[in-house]
Amino acid sequence: MSELKKLGLIVAVFLAAFFMPVENPVMQGALLESFALLNEYAREHVLLCLVPAFFIAGAVGVFLSQDSVIKYLGPQAKKAVSYGVASVSGVILAVCSCTVLPLFAGIYMKGAGLGPAVTFLYSGPAINILAITITAQVLGLELGVARTIGAVVFSVVVGLLMHLIFRKEETARNEKDAAMFESQDESGEDRPLWQTMVFFFSMIGVLVFANFARPSDPSGVWGFLFSLKWILAGLFLAITLYATVFWFNQDQRKEWIDETWGFAKKILPLLFGGIMVAGVLLGRPGHSGLIPEAWVASLVGGNSLGANLFASVAGAFMYFATLTEVPILQGLIGSGMGKGPSLALLLAGPALSLPNMLVIRSVIGTKKTVVFVSLVVVMATFTGLIYGNLF
Repeated sequence: MSELKKLGLIVAVFLAAFFMPVENPVMQGALLESFALLNEYAREHVLLCLVPAFFIAGAVGVFLSQDSVIKYLGPQAKKAVSYGVASVSGVILAVCSCTVLPLFAGIYMKGAGLGPAVTFLYSGPAINILAITITAQVLGLELGVARTIGAVVFSVVVGLLMHLIFRKEETARNEKDAAMFESQDESGEDRPLWQTMVFFFSMIGVLVFANFARPSDPSGVWGFLFSLKWILAGLFLAITLYATVFWFNQDQRKEWIDETWGFAKKILPLLFGGIMVAGVLLGRPGHSGLIPEAWVASLVGGNSLGANLFASVAGAFMYFATLTEVPILQGLIGSGMGKGPSLALLLAGPALSLPNMLVIRSVIGTKKTVVFVSLVVVMATFTGLIYGNLF
């Protein structure tokens, strides 16, 4: 950042602080919501979601072979393989739009092509099998099926469009990094493949089961898994610790910690700042920020282009923790939200948020981030419009 930009940032913060109407009750409530949302996120998502995700991302950078990432997700991989692998990742990873960020940054920096990496970025939070199941149970089978089909198609189409739009830049990136990739020491070559697979699978197991949400039907399969969540999470954690101690040497463990810390330093400040801004503007479910919830509900009724667009944009900027989009949407539908805007919000909301956008920008740059967000919003808008007219 140039000195002029730093000065401009300081001046902007000063002016915002100087003219902030802190005595206004609405402003006071919005500021309180900002810290309340940050408190909620810290309590519910940092230790069990983000910390495991950072360790997985760090392990991708250190222990996963460069050749493996490039083989399945790289720009030269077969499209059916790379986009197929990336698009179904959400079936395994029950993560929100923020928890997926260190994983996305890890595979992109490791050499994954922009298209497959973006497909993974969208699909991680959007194609969560538990969220889709609860959507069908609470909001109806019709909307659950529409969300499933829309999310899978979206992830692939958005990834392919990003690849096509930035093909020249990605080609230049690949040529620039080619020498580095060839000369890089593959830390995983002296270790059997099955050990690497068990190590990563155990870390994913910790992430999935530590965050396994209580299902609406406690007597079903999901209810049975929920009753065992801490036993399963503990088992996977024990496997991870065993692998860490006996399969890796001290230098590899230190490199892993350094890589994990690098992701945390880069992502957490932007993430926390974005959460506070989102809290000021939109508040939490049931608590208004500067933008009242009643305004949102009144603008998403019917199935007009404007209603779908507003639902997509509002969903894109709001923060949804994993599975919370369902009860929020249930309340909005009860307030008169149309079917089309409901689907538009489901397709744009879980995959995007203001904190998420800030971190994505730090990984792939402003231009690519703007295009990615715009593609998701536009596609969600027109998908909602079509769905609302058909059903």
